[in-house]
Amino acid sequence: MRPSQSDPGRDAASAAWELLLPAASAPARARGRALQAALREAVRSGRLAPGTRLPSSRDLAADLGVSRGLVTEAYEQLTAEGYLRSGRGAGTWVGAAARAARPRAHDLAPRAPGARADFVPGTPDLSLFPRSAWAAAQRAVLADLPHQELGYPDPRGLPRLRTALAGLLARRRGVVADPERIVIVSGVAQATALLGFALHARGVRAVGVEDPGSPQHDALYAAAGVTAVPLPLDGEGIALRPLRESGVRAVVTTPAHQFPTGLAYSARRRAGLLDWARAVDGIVLEDDYDGDFRYDRAPVGALQGLDPDRVAYTGSVSKSLAPGLRLGWLLVPESWAAEIVERKRTMDLGHPALDQALFARFLERGDYDRQLRRCQRAYRERRDALVAALEEHFPGAEVSGIAAGLHVIATLPERYGPEERFLARAAAAGVALRPLSSCTHARPGDAEAKEVRLVLGYAHVPPARIAEGVRLMAEAASG
Repeated sequence: MRPSQSDPGRDAASAAWELLLPAASAPARARGRALQAALREAVRSGRLAPGTRLPSSRDLAADLGVSRGLVTEAYEQLTAEGYLRSGRGAGTWVGAAARAARPRAHDLAPRAPGARADFVPGTPDLSLFPRSAWAAAQRAVLADLPHQELGYPDPRGLPRLRTALAGLLARRRGVVADPERIVIVSGVAQATALLGFALHARGVRAVGVEDPGSPQHDALYAAAGVTAVPLPLDGEGIALRPLRESGVRAVVTTPAHQFPTGLAYSARRRAGLLDWARAVDGIVLEDDYDGDFRYDRAPVGALQGLDPDRVAYTGSVSKSLAPGLRLGWLLVPESWAAEIVERKRTMDLGHPALDQALFARFLERGDYDRQLRRCQRAYRERRDALVAALEEHFPGAEVSGIAAGLHVIATLPERYGPEERFLARAAAAGVALRPLSSCTHARPGDAEAKEVRLVLGYAHVPPARIAEGVRLMAEAASG
């Protein structure tokens, strides 16, 4: 192609043809598709601007050394898609419908960019993910999985996985686990959404949530049209009098290890909570997010085991394997099962069958129990390292909550406050923190916090980094 310097449209086109040259050298069978893809990308990227007149199919074919038919077919295909426009006797032009694509995809994953020390809670140690055992299970499943199981699954989940999960939950968490009432979900977030939609369908417009509690609950229930009503805690769990006075008939709890305070509901409070549910014909939504991790004694069993008809129970592998697997479970009362399963069906037609079969094998062979033991040893060591570092660098600091889970509550002596100044200094030093106040519902007239209370996550931080991070935090506070 020999464009004239007096023809700017031809000049613009000639610069873009360089993008088409690799397509012309593609294998013969793929050359047509490659040419179409290259021309399409030239338009999308803006290298070929709207209004640019393209060479005739004969000229372009000669310049690229391909048949005229390939170029004609490419022009026709992109004209049909709207990238090009043409008219009889008027030539072919770049259309105005296409817009330049973004140069790259942005990563919106929650992270603390540039942090020298990250104590934000909620993340396990992803380096503990059992890659070898997982890969072996995947190979075995791919070799043995019947073809029909790659079709649309039962929206509740594969029977094999629900059966294996029922055994695990009964054995480890004291759950009354009927495989027919287990629904495999994309983590606790989807379980919460399903319950929210089911509540809304029954005319329930409000659900009680622990205060302080998980900040995610408000948004998840709001998306289902249900308002979260904050309910205060006392030393035994969610306070019963405010619960009764609230008028709600559903409440979300974390009774085995309350998030974020770290307390375990007392036996008396568990009984009182269930008495309330029976009295108002209500339901308790139990989030057992880290119930397997208790370091000073055997974990307290799930609340669901005391009354399976009044408690919906949910958990996931996010703290034991990896949150990126998006794999969890929801065990619902029999009277709720049909509508939850139908909602799951309409939401996504069921969880990926291959992932389910893989996790089922992981459970059946004891690999998941081994992973839980491995994580428990590592997280106990890290909790001890964090407590020791706080004692060394923040004399007088108080660590509250039971010895469990993946975080602690640390209350620093008053001399380190006010909280806003402490957090600003820590952030400037590269220490990522979450204050307890971020997990509470703001109330009119709340004064600035003079006391520093932190929710410190430790599971994802090696012991040496924990000690270094607390030292950095202390230096920032004294600076």
